[in-house]
Amino acid sequence: MKPLIYLLLIGLFACNTKEQSYLPAEDALDAGREFIQSCLEGDFSKAAFYAVADEENTKILTQLEKAYREKDKEGRQQFRTASINISEVKDLSDSTTLIQYSNSFDKEIHSLQVVKRNNSWLVNMAVKE
Repeated sequence: MKPLIYLLLIGLFACNTKEQSYLPAEDALDAGREFIQSCLEGDFSKAAFYAVADEENTKILTQLEKAYREKDKEGRQQFRTASINISEVKDLSDSTTLIQYSNSFDKEIHSLQVVKRNNSWLVNMAVKE
């Protein structure tokens, strides 16, 4: 009976550590790429892991997810299979980087600011250009 209880506990802890399975970004480009790819794939919990955790970023990410979910099945599939095209990476300082990118589906140019906070690289969507 005890081995069964141990197996159940291990299974329970394994299910609750999904967020911990994401690897921290090694640099600004890594954080931006992980964030963009997560959004394209519709994995917004993973995208949130790579985003600055504040009210404004959470609001923007919620809007992105809503827009993604409103697309039909074919539209979401096109985003999931799209590739990221980085057009420019500009270091604004040692802790701030601007990434301009598009994806192979919509080809629209987007910009992301990636900042280093507490030794972690995170996407800050709440930047006024």
